[in-house]
Amino acid sequence: MQERLHMRHHPGTDPLPFEASIIDKTEDSLILSKSFCYPRGGGQPGDTGIFINDGKKCGFSEALGGEFIRHPVNEISGFSVGDEVRCEIDIDRRNRHAKMHTTQHVVSALADDLWGAETVGNQISTEYTRIDFLFPNRDEYDSDSLTEAVNTVIGSDTSVKVHEWSRDFVKDHEHMRHTKFMDRIPSFINELRVVEIDGIDLCPCAGTHVASTSDIDPIVITNVKSKGAGKFRITYQFENENI
Repeated sequence: MQERLHMRHHPGTDPLPFEASIIDKTEDSLILSKSFCYPRGGGQPGDTGIFINDGKKCGFSEALGGEFIRHPVNEISGFSVGDEVRCEIDIDRRNRHAKMHTTQHVVSALADDLWGAETVGNQISTEYTRIDFLFPNRDEYDSDSLTEAVNTVIGSDTSVKVHEWSRDFVKDHEHMRHTKFMDRIPSFINELRVVEIDGIDLCPCAGTHVASTSDIDPIVITNVKSKGAGKFRITYQFENENI
């Protein structure tokens, strides 16, 4: 069994280096006894970084999920099952994704509160995030109103918490959002990770997040694109990086 350390670590920023043994390998990836790496999923990219093995450094590309977290490397022949390796995650990349992911929760929650807009997809990156919304009435949407509401929350120093709750408790909670997607979570998983932005959002999520909304920069919405059938795709980035 592989330990998934990122699931127990909150806030999900500034990941520490860790040491682990190689328990298996594929044609291009290492599988470790434990991993602090976030594997791609839920709209969030996977971590990248470097392995140090017997004094030699080797980069690994985006960590991938599944039954085990897989760490793709270019030179798989340089590693053997049983080797002890040190892993150093790209901290700047992880921190960017954690900030973007927490912001996505705020944007989605407020669009729901303002217009009953349902988030039906999202894709996070280091530079921007895009969210697909399904609106009961798209004519009501206003970028300025959403931006102002989001930045008010960002400036409020609202805490971000992580809970481990039973599947039934999550499903029956009256304030829980995004429970429609729970059928994608294997039925044998009875304890779910739930992210709470105090008074703003509450939903199942395995992603990495910051400790407080004050850790996030204000945003600007850079693009709104119609996706047909009541859908808008909204793209945002951090205001201080808008060009």
